Amino acid sequence: MAKALALLSGGLDSTLAIRVIQKQGIEVIALNFVTVFCRCTSHGSCKLEAVKVSEKFGIPIKVINTTERFLELVKKPKYGYGKNMNPCIDCRINIFRIAGEYMREIGADFIITGEVLGQRPMSQRKEAMKLIDKEANLTGLVLRPLCAKHMEPTIPEKMGLVDREQLLQIRGRSRKNQIQLADVFQIKDYPCSAGGCLLTDPEFAHRMRDLVDTCDAGLNDVNLLKVGRHFRLDSLTKIIVGRNEEDNTRLDSLSKEGDVQLSLVDMPGPLTIVRGEITEDKIHTAARLTAKYGKSHVLPIVKVSVKEIKNDVPARVVEVTPMSQEEVDKFMIKKHSGGKTADKISMVTEHDIG
Repeated sequence: MAKALALLSGGLDSTLAIRVIQKQGIEVIALNFVTVFCRCTSHGSCKLEAVKVSEKFGIPIKVINTTERFLELVKKPKYGYGKNMNPCIDCRINIFRIAGEYMREIGADFIITGEVLGQRPMSQRKEAMKLIDKEANLTGLVLRPLCAKHMEPTIPEKMGLVDREQLLQIRGRSRKNQIQLADVFQIKDYPCSAGGCLLTDPEFAHRMRDLVDTCDAGLNDVNLLKVGRHFRLDSLTKIIVGRNEEDNTRLDSLSKEGDVQLSLVDMPGPLTIVRGEITEDKIHTAARLTAKYGKSHVLPIVKVSVKEIKNDVPARVVEVTPMSQEEVDKFMIKKHSGGKTADKISMVTEHDIG
């Protein structure tokens, strides 16, 4: 029996691709990728959906976190960015290389994905798909069942492992055909159908661009981008101010040695982190920002607690005036016009791993 390795995101397209191949009596094993940038894994939901699909259709699944490897691609992608900070071509090459290694490890004959020609302007164009397959050393070994009849026959088709006549010819961004096919296969619950990458979100992308431009970003720094309001004092120092209790809890857990935490004294308000090269002047600015976003913003003078993380020095209190909105705007990290677009591949607005 032929064996296929499926890249399963948990969304509709990758689920349908698996069902099309299973219908031919081919054994399928699934591989799911997660990173810190996956929009729908903040609470593990996308991983859960992939596991749900694997359990529903009796498919073994392996989940791989590729954050560290992918983070290096985000900093300097060979094939550039899409509209924001999304290095989709490099991302898929990375995914396919890992998938190729696993395919050979488990003795699978080929790889399947839920990609549809023309659905994603950057990574799902014919020339882009060919480039990705070639760079990943998988030329002829990646079968895209939903759009296969728009593509050249793959090795498993030529070898007779897959009946090309039973493959599909879906194309473009409309999901009408997939929804109809879902009815045929009686797939009724398919959340997270478009996956989603935070790097395509303009607000997150300009925070990420600021981070990449000013430091050697690590996982903790990236996780911090998801929380609070972000301010840049200079190229070496930034301030993050919590927006609610959940933000405050998350900021506290992400604080590390060298950071300074600020909070209001005797009244509700945000937790603030100062990270980078810290001086008394910068602490004073951070204290004024903290006062601005608490219930204290209407007071002429506000007391703010200042605490150095993992330091035996006790917290101290400073008195400041809340910052005006005009001053706040000067420090808020501004949106950029977008990342460097790839010369060879057109820009993308969305991203999906399956």
